[in-house]
Amino acid sequence: MSLLRLRDIHLAFGGPELLSGANLKLEKGERVCLVGRNGTGKSTLLKIISGQIKQDDGQIEMSPGTRIAWLEQEVPKGTTGSVYDVVASGLGKVGQLIQQYHHITEEMANGSESAFDRLESVQKALEAEDGWALQQRVETTLSKLSLDGEAPFEAQSGGVKRRVLLARALVQQPDVLLLDEPTNHLDIESISWLEEFLLSYKNCVLFITHDRAFLSKLATRIVDLDRGQLTSWPGNYQTYLQRKAEVLEAEAAEWERFDKKLAQEEVWIRQGIKARRTRNEGRVRALEAMRNERAQRRERQGTMNATIQQAESSGKKVIEAKHISVTFDGRCIIDDFSTLVLRGDRIGIVGPNGVGKSTLINTLLGKLKPDTGSVEIGTNVDIAYFDQLRAQLDEELSVRENVGQGSDTVCINGQNKHIMGYLQDFLFSPERAHTPVKALSGGERNRLLLAKLFTQPSNLLVLDEPTNDLDIETLELLEELVDQYQGTILLVSHDRAFLNNIVTSTIAFEGGGKLAEYVGGYDDWLRQRPATATKATAAQQPKQEKPAAETKVGPKTGKKLSYKDQRELETLPQTIESLEQQLEAAHQALADPSLYQESAEKIAELKQQSEEIEQTLETAFARWETLEALKNNL
Repeated sequence: MSLLRLRDIHLAFGGPELLSGANLKLEKGERVCLVGRNGTGKSTLLKIISGQIKQDDGQIEMSPGTRIAWLEQEVPKGTTGSVYDVVASGLGKVGQLIQQYHHITEEMANGSESAFDRLESVQKALEAEDGWALQQRVETTLSKLSLDGEAPFEAQSGGVKRRVLLARALVQQPDVLLLDEPTNHLDIESISWLEEFLLSYKNCVLFITHDRAFLSKLATRIVDLDRGQLTSWPGNYQTYLQRKAEVLEAEAAEWERFDKKLAQEEVWIRQGIKARRTRNEGRVRALEAMRNERAQRRERQGTMNATIQQAESSGKKVIEAKHISVTFDGRCIIDDFSTLVLRGDRIGIVGPNGVGKSTLINTLLGKLKPDTGSVEIGTNVDIAYFDQLRAQLDEELSVRENVGQGSDTVCINGQNKHIMGYLQDFLFSPERAHTPVKALSGGERNRLLLAKLFTQPSNLLVLDEPTNDLDIETLELLEELVDQYQGTILLVSHDRAFLNNIVTSTIAFEGGGKLAEYVGGYDDWLRQRPATATKATAAQQPKQEKPAAETKVGPKTGKKLSYKDQRELETLPQTIESLEQQLEAAHQALADPSLYQESAEKIAELKQQSEEIEQTLETAFARWETLEALKNNL
């Protein structure tokens, strides 16, 4: 028997049904991803399964004893106490006893005599509820997720808070684990940890995500929520996209045939003569049925129709930073970093949450002055800046007022467009256009900021976490727009697929304020990071004289370089330079998004070639150092 089964679920909140006869079956060991546009009811479906809201009609069937836990999309307001308290709260009444026991033992360890008086009653209550096993479960869960139980929950980063809430869900040992956008606001390191954890999770997981890399790695099945209906698609994400496109194409063709026939019947009925004959009454009734069917048809939500305005080209040099350093509250954020951003560069910036990525952006844009070093912005640079904190939006003003700024029109690529029509391109209905920003969802705010941003002509596009809260369809459209952009791009993102498909080089925070640049996107950075980081660390160490016994060359021996060695030493710099050019070309090829539309064999071949060139280059460097040392040792 299935762990959980939904049969013919209906739910509406005054308008069209969010769920219209939805059916779903979940089995043990599955990792099912629920996909669909924003606002279609995905989170609502999880709330129905978790029992937080009641469906209007339909049945939910569960195997006896099935436990369900839910990790919601946002950290609940008012969640306080220690990490231990928050995790234990997942066990309800017994969890409260475990919390009390934990605090009493802490007080006793600190020498409190009054704690002994309360200990006995709490111990008895725990024994009555079989609470000792559950108390051990809390300790084990904290250990597995590497959490400090004594740390205050409120003081933790967003990523750690999400991990604590996951621990609260897991301590219940759920048979079905519900995850609503679990990667939102997590850095790449935390996302990778969550992926590995869920891959080893033995029970059923039903999750919602817009992170395509996360989806592709985890999902064993995809369930699509479209116009109130759930459809199951076995296989991977790419297979789902292909089959879904085929279904929508077939649907469009069928609707076109239906609409053509309806139009023909409407022409017939307007003639009026034949319709009054008794023998044609059946045709009249059939026409009425067709009208009803057409009226009940639910169209798919439209797609965002946007264009990024291009300004005149900037100068060749867009930004040049020389030896910049930034400290904050005594902590080094950026330590002696230099970079040159040229026209047409597409640079990704990666690093853990709170490391200083937004600080780097603001320093490069001249919004923040470095403690040391200099930043020079090139000529004719027009900047469009997508702010992670959405500070450019006025919470009290409406959607229309934020974009129009008092005008009824906006100018897009030299042509005036009415503000309402422009907002409809970003999926804001006339009613929604008059809604205050403070009432918008996270996804709507992101779309609004994009709408405002794209009214500005630019040749430098700065995107600080643009993908948060966007559904996959909108995210892919944004990716296509950015990919077609002719100017320079600075991109901060934890979306690995977005980085891989857009950027051609990556700036990575590597700890202690040190930053390094790599060719290619996220996957290229991962591949290069170990060897390059090791070399960079070694280069930063002060050179020390080694004892003679430890040197490879040793003291002067009077040995001369042979003619062959001398000729090799003379040609090695050219060889090294040629290899470096080949390696850069290989990295650029691997960073080209179009490559990944080709066969897996070609991609593997290019990666192998790149690795072989890198190994040859390292060997050439080592040989040059050996010969140069012999030459200087004479």
